[in-house]
Amino acid sequence: MGTTLLSPFDSIASAISGPSNKDGKLAKNIIFLVSDGMSTGTLNMASMLLQRKEGRQSHWLSLYEQNHVRRALMDTASANALVTDSAAASSSWGGGKRVLNGAINVNADGSENTPILQKFKKAGKAVGIVTTVTATHATPAGFSVTSKKRSDEPGIAAKYLEIGLDVIMGGGLENFSPSLRKDKQDLFSTAKQKGYSIAQDRKSLLALENQKTLLGIFNEGALPYSLDRSGDSGLIERTPTLAEMTRQAIKTLSKNKNGFVLQIEGGKVDWAAHANDVGALLYDQIALDEAIAEAIAFAEKDNDTLVVITTDHGNANPGLFYGAKANDNFDRIQKFRHTNEWVLNGIDKNTTTAAFIEKLEAAQGYAIKQEEAKSILQHYQQLDEQGLYNPRKLPYKYLAQVQTAYTSVGWGSMDHSGDYVELAMFGPGSELLKPFVKNIELHNLMLNATGVSVSS
Repeated sequence: MGTTLLSPFDSIASAISGPSNKDGKLAKNIIFLVSDGMSTGTLNMASMLLQRKEGRQSHWLSLYEQNHVRRALMDTASANALVTDSAAASSSWGGGKRVLNGAINVNADGSENTPILQKFKKAGKAVGIVTTVTATHATPAGFSVTSKKRSDEPGIAAKYLEIGLDVIMGGGLENFSPSLRKDKQDLFSTAKQKGYSIAQDRKSLLALENQKTLLGIFNEGALPYSLDRSGDSGLIERTPTLAEMTRQAIKTLSKNKNGFVLQIEGGKVDWAAHANDVGALLYDQIALDEAIAEAIAFAEKDNDTLVVITTDHGNANPGLFYGAKANDNFDRIQKFRHTNEWVLNGIDKNTTTAAFIEKLEAAQGYAIKQEEAKSILQHYQQLDEQGLYNPRKLPYKYLAQVQTAYTSVGWGSMDHSGDYVELAMFGPGSELLKPFVKNIELHNLMLNATGVSVSS
């Protein structure tokens, strides 16, 4: 029934050929930034937090304020649902067609759509992906490869090296290390043989010079949340920021005389939204915002770079809500030192009410009531909360519900939404952007913006 209702999307997808850029200046490079799972409320609150904490707008909203970009709303549906997952969403950009949720550039009949980074690679451009989750996660994979299952991250890692992505950065040591892969393949050795410079910590990444290709894997699993990283000297030493990875990726890829295409993802914005974790959410959104600043600074100096800034879908629809103490409550987030994830992973069924209240106050600067603490601790007798990126089944939902009284931030759900999302473009090719687009239209827009044949 659902597929029948959505069949018009399929006909639209097959009909779109994209506007021509014959009369405009061609972009030599594209930097495509994705705040994964960013509802509009996330964008708004991150900027409000920066205004009240640092006296400035976010870089993203400053671009709007200064009328520095072209702006649109984007429809994010997949082939079989109004609400997409990240694999289908990125595949819409990457392959130019809507696929089923869970697939990466593979159609329902098993046929495959050539990913856009492979098209740009064939055209002579350097290509790369950077993310704060595993480098093989759905969003970077959707730009790069085909896979029937987004969960086949070890296979996706091998495909990255086979097709020759010039920059690969993020987490996911388990998909590259022979000691962690089930098949014992050593993808680091494979990469070295192919000429990649390897970085496995922040210091080695920042020290790299003159590299033509780069593999940087900095953690098992995803990288830590920015808020937790900022208070941990060990994490600071070991893991780079998204802005630092962005800077090094641009430096590497821009050595190619034919230009480059780079996708950058703030992947843990989505994870934080799934957990209704407001500190994790807003500080990771700000980390993505710092990467935006790096991209825009390069593009303003370069004059040959199209910068695309968007999200693949909304998630959880958070917002700051009315109340007599809304300002003061929201200002508490300025002093957060740790995420809800850090707090909940640091307690167990033997933790006392007093100890939990003390831990949360040390992490986030407010003391909850005893009955509120007891209600959360009860869940540790049998951890059973369902949801993505919650392997221990920790009570994120219940902490977030209590937390709302102290932050004035509420949540619509713990999952993706079907909202139309923000899309902005800067630089040559941005004139092709219409005020309302479907996610699949970005595929041909990027090809046209660079003068690469749509049929490549």
